[in-house]
Amino acid sequence: MDSRGIPTVEGALMLDNGSIVVSAVPGGTSTGDYEAKELRDNDPNRFQGKGVLRAVENVNKKIAPALVGKDPSKLLELDQEMIGLDGKKDKSNLGANAILDVSQLVTKAGAVANGKSLYQWIYTLSQSFGIKRSLRLPTPLFNMINGGLHGSGNLDFQEFHIIPASSKSYNDGLRSGAEIYMSVGENLKKKGAIHSVGDEGGYAPNLFTNSDAFEIYVESIKSAGYALGRDVFLGLDVAANSFYQDGVYSIRDSTTPLDDTKLLEYYQNLNNQYNLAILEDAFFEDGWESWKNLTASMGNQVIIVGDDLLATNPERVKKAIKENACNAILVKPNQIGTISETLGVIKLAIDASWRIIVSHRSGETNDSFIADFAVGVGADYAKFGAPARGERVAKYNRLSTIYKELETS
Repeated sequence: MDSRGIPTVEGALMLDNGSIVVSAVPGGTSTGDYEAKELRDNDPNRFQGKGVLRAVENVNKKIAPALVGKDPSKLLELDQEMIGLDGKKDKSNLGANAILDVSQLVTKAGAVANGKSLYQWIYTLSQSFGIKRSLRLPTPLFNMINGGLHGSGNLDFQEFHIIPASSKSYNDGLRSGAEIYMSVGENLKKKGAIHSVGDEGGYAPNLFTNSDAFEIYVESIKSAGYALGRDVFLGLDVAANSFYQDGVYSIRDSTTPLDDTKLLEYYQNLNNQYNLAILEDAFFEDGWESWKNLTASMGNQVIIVGDDLLATNPERVKKAIKENACNAILVKPNQIGTISETLGVIKLAIDASWRIIVSHRSGETNDSFIADFAVGVGADYAKFGAPARGERVAKYNRLSTIYKELETS
């Protein structure tokens, strides 16, 4: 099961020398229309229809017979074989959850077969795709207050981010994130803001407006002994799809629904007040003109990130590059369905001089694959949630280990 208690797919692969690798895939709550499709059983008598027995059967009875005996070093070749077996662009026949799990297994097996750590092997693979970045630790991007579909429903925006300065070492950035997270909890308690923990480990407090969350951050950063704008910065994943309807956006910060122009003005005012470092999914996934206007007006000050807009999909990325709709991509392998396709998308984005943010999903497992992946592709940022909950901390702890290895190598 994933971190939401929803079934997911975990697989194991054995090499001919007896080595075994294991991998599990995540699932999303806030999913875009252009993502590859997970295969669910739709049996109302099991897990409310969310079981994955069909996907597991496809791994065991369709994918495995096609791949047994093949060389795990040839990731692209094996991914292409699975894509051909599925036959659908959105991978809905075999299921993106089935295909990605095997793609991750093949990647892990390739590392073992070549005597390399996982991040080193992913670096080797990325170089073969023409990604010319050096091994590096990404800056952690902490989601400490959860709203939207990830929270308790009282905040419209999905993720409120604390971002350590990129000049900090990974360990110092992680420490500042953990200390500010503690401070946020203490401040919410003082204010009597009833709070639980959301899907991604961040607090899900009862606040009056979305801006109130930023005020909590400003106070918490100061009380933790850090300086906003020097040690840490603020960011926001709006997930605008979730409150867009009939051409307007309804948020609690405004008494009337906002059209695209008014919402852009809202973001500009927010940036003037808090100097945002990152703004993700500010408009709905097909609002191309609004995205272009946003990037034209704020892209020289703020990293404008496409998630639902792009869905780690090469065709969407090419269109966004051509139209200058954003200047950064949120990379989620399960949005496209294979590791080789994910590497291809990252190559497109890097060639366009975009920032790369490698991301988890709301339904995670303790598999830390995505941490090694972020290092191997030289990602600028890694978004794994708050520094809380085992499935999030597993990724941050894995980065700590890699940091130590790279520091001493």
